[in-house]
Amino acid sequence: MRRDAKVIGLFLLAVVGIAVAVLVVRGLVGRVETDQRQVQLAAFYTPPTPLPQQPGTLIRSERLDVAVPGATAYRILYVSQRADGTPAVSGGMIFVPTAPAPSGGRPVVAWAHGTLGQGDACAPSRSGNPLQDTAKWLDQMLSFGWVVVSTDYAGLGTPGPNMYLVAQDEARDVVNSVRAARGFAGADAGPRFAVWGHSQGGHSSLWTGHLAATLAPELTLVGVSAAAPAAELAPITTAQWSTVVGWVIGPEILVSWPLAYPGLPVDGVVSRDGRENYERLAAQCVLPTAIEGYAREAFQQTFFTEDPSKDPAWRHATQDQTVPVMPASMPVFLAQGTADAVVLPGPNALLQQQWCAAGSTLTALWMGGVNHDDAAVDAGPSAVAWIADRFAGRPAVRTCDVPPPVPPSSAG
Repeated sequence: MRRDAKVIGLFLLAVVGIAVAVLVVRGLVGRVETDQRQVQLAAFYTPPTPLPQQPGTLIRSERLDVAVPGATAYRILYVSQRADGTPAVSGGMIFVPTAPAPSGGRPVVAWAHGTLGQGDACAPSRSGNPLQDTAKWLDQMLSFGWVVVSTDYAGLGTPGPNMYLVAQDEARDVVNSVRAARGFAGADAGPRFAVWGHSQGGHSSLWTGHLAATLAPELTLVGVSAAAPAAELAPITTAQWSTVVGWVIGPEILVSWPLAYPGLPVDGVVSRDGRENYERLAAQCVLPTAIEGYAREAFQQTFFTEDPSKDPAWRHATQDQTVPVMPASMPVFLAQGTADAVVLPGPNALLQQQWCAAGSTLTALWMGGVNHDDAAVDAGPSAVAWIADRFAGRPAVRTCDVPPPVPPSSAG
């Protein structure tokens, strides 16, 4: 048995070594180009002094070198706001159709991206792949004449902390991106908007459904759509704390949540390996962090010492950031893949069960065999059709009579 264990250990070490070697080679090839790109972009993302105080103020813009049929893409920098009311700065992107705008202005879709890591190069508007996760739906939205605006989130590629999975900050970044779009010359963006998000961005989008009317009463949110949203945080945490997902999400949470919840305990909740490496891991983009997480998982290293929701302070923070039931007046489109190994299907089956029981106007799309990475892409055409109906004023169809194809997680 000892010999077998030793052989297995050596095999795992070899596999991890090969994965790390491949990552290092790829990293060295692209590092110089990435570093040069970020140096060239640094001035654009440097906020002015003094900083404008009005949330949604467009600070500057420039053309983005990507081809989008029937539209022009721009990189933007705009003023957002922290949960405590202090100004913050976010980068982002805006896609403006070339066709003439209708009277009353163009509808706006605010796209909220998922977890990417907190390094400057991870911000979509600063990355070499700004159109990530937009296949199958961005072109359709633009062909309908909608303005699409995408927040990077304040602190991701801009000065200050990135308040990862802190809804009161991220929802502000979303609504202020819409305000910035309305201030963009030539966009002709009107006051009506919809939100579309994936994973972390699904969390942001659903929270925007609750907060938009208070944060931006001059805007009209017609509906909220989310693919694989990190909404039911307790069952996700309970299932994933000891997996590679803990290594990917844990470092970013450990950057943001202690700022939102002063006194949140770390010792006894986060492992020594986690405490020693979280700042470095959070500052990377998600791919190298995930690869390292797989390596650590192979050697039974966990980011957390146990399910953090067992700690009272962490349980409070988790409950506080869990999306409440949406009122019936705000239509919701929920898409979830049954093969999702990150935001597992069970928690969103629980969301559907609870929200439907409470009377939410929920349209659910369950996608057989679809994983986490593909959720927004595969659900995109259905999300576009659903959003088009909201802009057209058609009533949303509840699908609550069709149960989810997977058992709901325990509410925790």
